[in-house]
Amino acid sequence: MANPLDTDAGSELFGSYEAEFKLVQADLTQKLDQIPELSGEPRKAAISAAERALEEADELLGQMRLEKQNIPSSSRPKINQRFRNYETDVDTYKRKLRSLASDRAALFGSRYTDNPTPTDVQLEQRQQLLSGTDRLERSSQRLRSSQALANETEAIGAGTLADLHAQRERIAHTGQVLYESEGYVDRSVKTLRGMARRMATNRVITIAIITVLVILIFAVIYSKFR
Repeated sequence: MANPLDTDAGSELFGSYEAEFKLVQADLTQKLDQIPELSGEPRKAAISAAERALEEADELLGQMRLEKQNIPSSSRPKINQRFRNYETDVDTYKRKLRSLASDRAALFGSRYTDNPTPTDVQLEQRQQLLSGTDRLERSSQRLRSSQALANETEAIGAGTLADLHAQRERIAHTGQVLYESEGYVDRSVKTLRGMARRMATNRVITIAIITVLVILIFAVIYSKFR
């Protein structure tokens, strides 16, 4: 059975990744719409930016794929449907970007050639390096966010355990008090029973004394009139 804390954390993380994915999706759509209007270096820069956004969208899909396993079964069908739609959208973006990137004439403009010049290679390497740095920074930010949420969840769990421990101590103390009270009740019952027996004994003795006195009175009266 899944821990309720883990389930809540999974749902919150999935929602966070989904919101971030939608922002990346909107940015990627805008970039892809702008590429056909560009050529040369601006087009290359726009394609590189779109590739970075697409890689980020792929990373977010991977995170969402992991976190949706912690979502309650009752909510999972809707989540799965949305997730499949996101995957379809990303596949569409990939095909569109490949099509735009394959138009080398538009990509390199008047400098287009089948053998790229060293300057083009250096620029491509530089763009790849910048792309890798951006991805690393975004991944680090998401990792820090996940760590912060995990720490918060851990703090909540520790507080819950402390509350449960305090309640357990109170229950144990209450049980001890009830046990002691039961002992007091038993002793009180025994005391009352002893008092009842003594009262009954005293009553019998009183009746016996009265009976003897009555007999003695009758004996004295009888002796006087004899």
